[in-house]
Amino acid sequence: MNIAGLRQGVRLAYDPVREKHALLYPEGTLLLDDVAADVLKSVDGQSELDGIRRTLSERYDGVREEDIAELLDDLVQRRLVTLDGTGSGATVSMCAGDPLRGSLPIGMLAELTYRCPLQCTYCSNPVELTRYTTELTTDAWCDVLEQARRLGVLQVHFSGGEPLLRRDLVELIAVARKLGQYTNLITSGIPLTAERLHRLVDAGLDHLQLSIQDDRPVEADRMAGIRAHDRKLATAAQIKAVGLPLTVNVVLHAGNVGRIEALADLAAGLGADRLELAHTQYYGWGLRNRAALLPSAEQVARANEAVAAVHETHTMQIVYVEPDHVTGRPKPCMNGWGSRQFVVNPVGTVLPCLAADQLPGLRPVNVDDQPLRDIWFGSAAFNRFRGTDWLPEPCHSCALREVDFGGCRCQAYQLTGDPAVTDPACSLSPHHDRLALVSAGITGSPVPRHR
Repeated sequence: MNIAGLRQGVRLAYDPVREKHALLYPEGTLLLDDVAADVLKSVDGQSELDGIRRTLSERYDGVREEDIAELLDDLVQRRLVTLDGTGSGATVSMCAGDPLRGSLPIGMLAELTYRCPLQCTYCSNPVELTRYTTELTTDAWCDVLEQARRLGVLQVHFSGGEPLLRRDLVELIAVARKLGQYTNLITSGIPLTAERLHRLVDAGLDHLQLSIQDDRPVEADRMAGIRAHDRKLATAAQIKAVGLPLTVNVVLHAGNVGRIEALADLAAGLGADRLELAHTQYYGWGLRNRAALLPSAEQVARANEAVAAVHETHTMQIVYVEPDHVTGRPKPCMNGWGSRQFVVNPVGTVLPCLAADQLPGLRPVNVDDQPLRDIWFGSAAFNRFRGTDWLPEPCHSCALREVDFGGCRCQAYQLTGDPAVTDPACSLSPHHDRLALVSAGITGSPVPRHR
């Protein structure tokens, strides 16, 4: 069967800010040219692939059937289009906004609150939470969402802490969806009731990411700090019952990185559409507990082999990024500092990445003080490490400077005390020995979290 349709959770939208069509899907966005947009409009969940290719090749001079087939094959490989007859037709939704020029952000991480029922020792939220108790009001968050859409934001990731602890979450989801933004909810699932889940779906929630700590209940509950594992499994069943696309997110660390096959089996059993295997980010509590969390190079090597194996045995999408402390290549910070995404934390501070508030001299700006557009284009915080002109050597002369942008600014600061140096994760960094010392053999017990 070759009946082309969009997969569950995939939407085609027109963005008047960029004057482009965009394909929106869980955790991602594709900006489309006119031909690609017309191809997607023809994907109606009923037409055969050969007919779509033939019709479009006749409509456009110089566009061959082979070109259209290649585009659709790429979308099938990305798991955005299906050819098995189960997909839906592409209906174009309209986003709000007026044309705006410049390098525009695609995604916003809306950290609604740092409150959370869990006590995970790998949490990347700030250790000191007293600065974040006066959270933005509902009206303030609605204004942030509207400003973000006018600035070009197409994806909003509602996160925390635990965003479900905000009583206005349904209202915020509804506002974002009305603006045309794709809405992702990143949650522990613990406070989620069946009634509220239905309200979120009715408000326009597009996708839900559920955290799972381990496939073993005792170890999962120990990491979470409460008896949460069985409740999470029940929540996953509710999510699938209402038809939402489900991503299972597992933070990998020394205690569970050897169980990737079992974790993949668990996610598949829950009906997950996607599995994210994300190595611990060493910020906040994760940094404080690094000695207990950091896997060895041997553990990571075995994990890489396990990931390759589960790719062969499971049909769900599996996203895995090898940790940069063993690769010799640094991770690109937010795909380029101030280029594609930004963060608004619970009190309204706007940051280029979720951990940037720790960097000395950054001078981030709050939404109460300046419009988002001015912060994105003009603030010192966003321009400090934007682009590549600021890069030191050896980055400035490196052929990969437009790929990794010198690595992670927060990791550079934590390991050297200077956020402007080459990330020590890079094998060419003059500070690479700092990372080698950290990775070589630190051990210890996790520091318990107290709120």
